[in-house]
Amino acid sequence: MKILAVDLGKARTGLAVCDEGEILASPVAVIAQYNREKLAQAIAEKARELSVKELVVGLPRNMDGSEGESAQGAREFAAVLGELTGLPVALRDERLTTVTAHGYLNDTNTRGKKRKAVVDAVAAVVILEEYLAYRRQRRQAAQSE
Repeated sequence: MKILAVDLGKARTGLAVCDEGEILASPVAVIAQYNREKLAQAIAEKARELSVKELVVGLPRNMDGSEGESAQGAREFAAVLGELTGLPVALRDERLTTVTAHGYLNDTNTRGKKRKAVVDAVAAVVILEEYLAYRRQRRQAAQSE
């Protein structure tokens, strides 16, 4: 099933999608939009364009696992996306995804303006990869019962 991941940011929001077999997660876009309503509309349009069946939104928890204002905003945004698209929306802990994304970009020597342009989409890829691993583990656990 195709799943679209959203790394929600204040200025830029990264998107990533996986293939039907849920094996490969790829960056799709970075949307530069401050207005949450316009951002939600743009993401809903991208979801339709890509024919995705589910959305996963990064949930920015604090390092101690607690949730602050950003996490509440992500929960509210996820609810709006669900209403707009009619698709199920999962929330996924996104702690350290941007750090991981920067590590990947260091490995590929991506610097400067190009790095700033892609880091959010790469963070969305990390969120999606972690979500796909979680789904695989759940399926394996169900099969072994």
